[in-house]
Amino acid sequence: MPAIPQPLRPDDDGAADAAVAAALAGFRSGTASAADVVAALARTRLLVPVVALLTESEVGAHGLRQEKESEMALPKIVGRDGREAVPVFTGVEPMRAWRADARPVQATTPQVCQAARHENAAAVVVDVAGPVPFVIEGGMLAALAAVEEARRDPSALDRLAESLPGTTVARLGTVRGDEVPGAAEGAESGGGDRRRGWLRRRPRG
Repeated sequence: MPAIPQPLRPDDDGAADAAVAAALAGFRSGTASAADVVAALARTRLLVPVVALLTESEVGAHGLRQEKESEMALPKIVGRDGREAVPVFTGVEPMRAWRADARPVQATTPQVCQAARHENAAAVVVDVAGPVPFVIEGGMLAALAAVEEARRDPSALDRLAESLPGTTVARLGTVRGDEVPGAAEGAESGGGDRRRGWLRRRPRG
């Protein structure tokens, strides 16, 4: 995943942006379109979840196994069809509803979409555990990724224009916990989703 300088917003309190929350609520009720949601998302930050994965352990002085080295992973959701998606969240509370041990990394929507494309993910899933899950995929994913790419490479604007046909934004039903619509069953205890990650080594001092 491309490096994202932190923090994007030093005064961020972790709350979901009011305009994004309103757009998502309207999308659920049918009073707002997918374009309204994407427009709101494009003007605010999202939170990418980062989790620690144990990669090496050792037996301590009292015979107990303890962590020796871990890696920080940005998880991906894997559906029944094998396609991967990057989960992101509008605020800390929706992120904790999905996974309480996740740590937030601030990112813009174009940055998230670019990262998803970089990792060959098929979609970005916003607030997978609710209150209103929302999926960005297809042409819209490519278009938003091209916005970020254009900051560094002006020729990406041509790719943006080519990606606009076939734009797809899907609606998901409400889910609870770490359940994912279309996720593989039985991959982890409790039959939840399978997770893969982009790894960054974090040695213990």
